[in-house]
Amino acid sequence: MSILEICQMIALMPVFATFSALMSIVSKLPAVGTTIFSQMSQLAAEQQAINLSQGFPDFAADSQLLAALARHSSAGLNQYAPMPGVPLLLQQIAALTARCYGRVLDESREITVTSGATEALFVAIQMLVQPGDEVLLFDPAYDSYSPAIQLAGGVPVHLRLEAPDYRVDWQQVATRLTPRTKLIIVNSPHNPTGMVFSHADWLALQHLVTQHGLYCLSDEVYEHMVYDAAPRLSANCFAELAARSVIVSSFGKTFHVTGWKLGYAVAPAALMTEFRKIHQYVTFSSFTPAQYAIAEMLREQPQQVTELAAFYQHKRDQFRQALSASRFSLLPCQGTYFQLLDYSAIAPELDDLSFCRYLTIEHKVAAIPLSVFYQHGSNARIIRLCFAKQDTTLAQAAEVLCRL
Repeated sequence: MSILEICQMIALMPVFATFSALMSIVSKLPAVGTTIFSQMSQLAAEQQAINLSQGFPDFAADSQLLAALARHSSAGLNQYAPMPGVPLLLQQIAALTARCYGRVLDESREITVTSGATEALFVAIQMLVQPGDEVLLFDPAYDSYSPAIQLAGGVPVHLRLEAPDYRVDWQQVATRLTPRTKLIIVNSPHNPTGMVFSHADWLALQHLVTQHGLYCLSDEVYEHMVYDAAPRLSANCFAELAARSVIVSSFGKTFHVTGWKLGYAVAPAALMTEFRKIHQYVTFSSFTPAQYAIAEMLREQPQQVTELAAFYQHKRDQFRQALSASRFSLLPCQGTYFQLLDYSAIAPELDDLSFCRYLTIEHKVAAIPLSVFYQHGSNARIIRLCFAKQDTTLAQAAEVLCRL
């Protein structure tokens, strides 16, 4: 071996050592891969399919909101915001909460702006859950809950909700409580089913939380999308529950700007103090000019929030009507911008993931299989479609689906 070859070998040894060290890492989330939302969106792009899978609008945000963002950015508001959030936005969140739910918040101590609702959910779970704590959640469930619980050393306890209504059996919940139960995660309006908690549901939850000394994490990112004149309820409306809750909301959903990744959390001051200790080391602060733009819209265009339910109910009704001639069975949708479809009459031999791939590749409409929202999957022949799309997009998709 020549001197040159020996030198080259020695030079590469640190690289090999680094690769070896990387290969020895033990995954904290060994069962987690790329999310189904990324997979189906990528497949939709490859197939040039209509993407009704991932939950984002395909229409532009309000022009005044975009102009406000540009104006605040051009004015130089591009550096770090205060860690809890821009004071003007905190004030407007407090005013919004008072208008919608009658709850008076201390904006300086009980609200924190986050980089999307998912960050708020993650931080709340890390704050509340200690190793060995059990956390109750309801399947089908948003996919970020369980990994966050596991990373905190907690134990996810999954309770199944059943089609077609996906109502919570609170007596069953009570039987699943143990001395190790610490937290209940709820989501209303519910993704992916569109179920909305009734007044009785909230009271039952409040009773369990207070009776057993539990905490609640209330994921309310679709809070302003409740249909058919149903009351818009929240953990904010129930004082004893609110006193033991972290409530998470999303401006991305409300203002059609999911890419801005701007949400917030509300909690009593003692909980919020602990929440901020973790938040400051996760993102510290969030998209500064967007905070000013959203604050301006909340102050000057409050109808953007109050009219959201009617806006999306129109889309829901239009989409359901367009699908009424199809062979799909439409499940109830009380809220959110998702519609569940049962395809049993079309392809009962296909599981829902296979059907979604078939639908995307062969018919150019992308959907999400419901089974991915369950811990152990589901045999139901049900898929989820997003109707936060332009009317022409929904009409085109419905035309295809009615031909199946």
